Amino acid sequence: MRSSQWRRALGHDPGGLLARLPARPRAVNEAIWDILALRQARRPLPRPVVTYLVSSQASSGGFAWARGVRPDSNDTAFAIQALRAAGVRDKPITRAVAFLRKFQRRDGGFELSKERGSDAQSTAVAIQGLVAAGSKPPPAAFRYLAKLRRTDGSYRYSIRYAATPLWVTSQALLALARRPFPLR
Repeated sequence: MRSSQWRRALGHDPGGLLARLPARPRAVNEAIWDILALRQARRPLPRPVVTYLVSSQASSGGFAWARGVRPDSNDTAFAIQALRAAGVRDKPITRAVAFLRKFQRRDGGFELSKERGSDAQSTAVAIQGLVAAGSKPPPAAFRYLAKLRRTDGSYRYSIRYAATPLWVTSQALLALARRPFPLR
């Protein structure tokens, strides 16, 4: 969708909502979603928000939802998407991709954190992050998602659980379409 289409879909220009975003984020995930929202609306990014996100990368290459918290696959994959949307390249992206790939399991899926087991949402977000980085997602990740597809077209959360099918399915479909945020 183009920006004008979004405005029509919303019934108004999102400028009022975007103006309420803080100039300096208080948490890493706030910076991620601020960047993605502003880029989706084709608005300029405040340099401090991008700087905050880049400087929040852990020594491992990953990102957490807040500074001082252990990095995980989901926040790292979303951070990659935000960084790429902000025009960041090279070392921060390379390091984040290397960190993210460590979360892929033998079954082809990705897990949120070590020893938690694969799930559809982490796998989907990892695919989106890899696509945003210009890195080819592993075919096994798509096979893992295919195993979770139910007869009604929805996706299970994992092999063991079928929780939040609407949310899980919406994330799986974006990954299967190879569509990172921001959506265009």
